[in-house]
Amino acid sequence: MADQAQSLVRKIETREAVVGVIGLGYVGLPLAVEFADAGLSVLGFEVSTEKAEAVNRGHSYVRDVPSDRLARVVGAGRLSATLGYKRLGEVDGLCVCVPTPLNKTGDPDVSYIISVTESIRDTIRPGQLIVLESTTYPGTTRELLLGALTQGGRLTVGRDFFLAFSPERVDPGNQVWTIRNTPKVVGGITSACTEVARALYATIVEQVIVVSSTEAAELTKLLENTFRSVNIALANEMAIVCDKLGVDVWEVIAAASSKPFGFMRFTPGPGLGGHCIPVDPHYLSWKMKTLDYKTRLVELASEINAEMPRYVAEKAANLLNEHGKPVKGSRVLVVGVAYKRGTDDTRESPALDIIRLLAERGADVSYHDPLVPSLRQEGQELASVPLDDQRLSAVDVVVIVTDHRDVDYDLIRRSGRPVVDTRNVLRREAPETAAATASN
Repeated sequence: MADQAQSLVRKIETREAVVGVIGLGYVGLPLAVEFADAGLSVLGFEVSTEKAEAVNRGHSYVRDVPSDRLARVVGAGRLSATLGYKRLGEVDGLCVCVPTPLNKTGDPDVSYIISVTESIRDTIRPGQLIVLESTTYPGTTRELLLGALTQGGRLTVGRDFFLAFSPERVDPGNQVWTIRNTPKVVGGITSACTEVARALYATIVEQVIVVSSTEAAELTKLLENTFRSVNIALANEMAIVCDKLGVDVWEVIAAASSKPFGFMRFTPGPGLGGHCIPVDPHYLSWKMKTLDYKTRLVELASEINAEMPRYVAEKAANLLNEHGKPVKGSRVLVVGVAYKRGTDDTRESPALDIIRLLAERGADVSYHDPLVPSLRQEGQELASVPLDDQRLSAVDVVVIVTDHRDVDYDLIRRSGRPVVDTRNVLRREAPETAAATASN
């Protein structure tokens, strides 16, 4: 291993290294706090003045990071945030956690990665480690970052500086699987790059999984979420099949889950939300199109999942019709607008499409979500309404989209209002034969 690599590994293991985290969002802030808790000095880089100032006050805006925990490491001088990228040269290890959305045509938008890479190129010095954590297509680290950082031939990767990819595996709202006990995958451009990155993450995670290249690490993340997308799509299509056949899909899933081998339980829902599962498979599809291959199964799964909000809205319309009411003028209460249980994140939430589709048909739509007090929808500001007997008695149909724990579902059940329950939350406990659930 090169001298620079050995020196950097020693600094990391003795907690003398300074770690930088670019992007203090739902991925970057928990990561920064974890490094600080492990005894490393951490410098967070943000383009949002509001976020940088909040971090330096010890105020957390990420639900999975309690403010008291953030305040503790900030107060101890182990974590601070800075605005912009002027201080990038001060850190020894740098984790890039910037957004990678899709553009309007559904293609990967790597503009944030490119912008950050240009800033790193202007400040890079010998002895630094750069790790990309943002989900992206296979080849990004080598093609975009390596190409830019070695431009001019001043520094050699694996000798003067170190470059790796390590996919984020954050699951917002999950109190069981955290950064520390979730295995971390790492792949470097060279073996020295991999070893330095492994040493960095070994300070905060219990197990580091080493793969042979940055491409293998990038593809690992895409496989994880494409696997979920495809299996959720199968569960969603099975829900439609069962509906048309007059069979209870939840009974079928529970019965199938009794098989102790060869079956993994996934459940249907109102559609996909969040930044990962609705987006990541598109990165894989886009990359393969450049290689003249169509990922048919991946694209079909995305199509099925994308149609679920329309299916749910149609279910609500049919239920109203059964009770002699048109959609237009009917009062609809959507319960839960976050994309998943236990989070306040509404990015790509199917609830937003369901609200829009019903409103377009003339329904008077309101929502209740204990974690999302307000919501901007179609240019209008909506506020979460209280869930009580008076509210329920005034609505014509209830659509349960997100199964938050802090919701009085017994109240909904007792109200006698027609309900579209996309999460099966009103039903009794599943049979004892049911296996653990892996759902969207």
